Amino acid sequence: MVRVPVTLLVKGGSQTLRISAHTVEVNTHGAMVLSSRSFEAETQMELENGRTNETVRCRVTRAPRESSEGFLIPLEFIAPSSNFWQITFPPANWKAPEN
Repeated sequence: MVRVPVTLLVKGGSQTLRISAHTVEVNTHGAMVLSSRSFEAETQMELENGRTNETVRCRVTRAPRESSEGFLIPLEFIAPSSNFWQITFPPANWKAPEN
């Protein structure tokens, strides 16, 4: 579990809606974010990393799930952005050592 403060930037006509949120999970392809607002599947937006102020385009991959804390929104980067979180992820074939 990685908690990173983020801002969701959603364009609606001539205005941009800014919603504060945070991640509950991150990976090289996107994140699961917890937000006070829900968005429909396929909604495109920009995701701003609150630690670096870097932004990346992304989309909602499926309908968000409502939780007691808000909406869990699955986001996928539109284009690869492996360093967006500034975390080194293990290779896909990595296995934990056995005890």
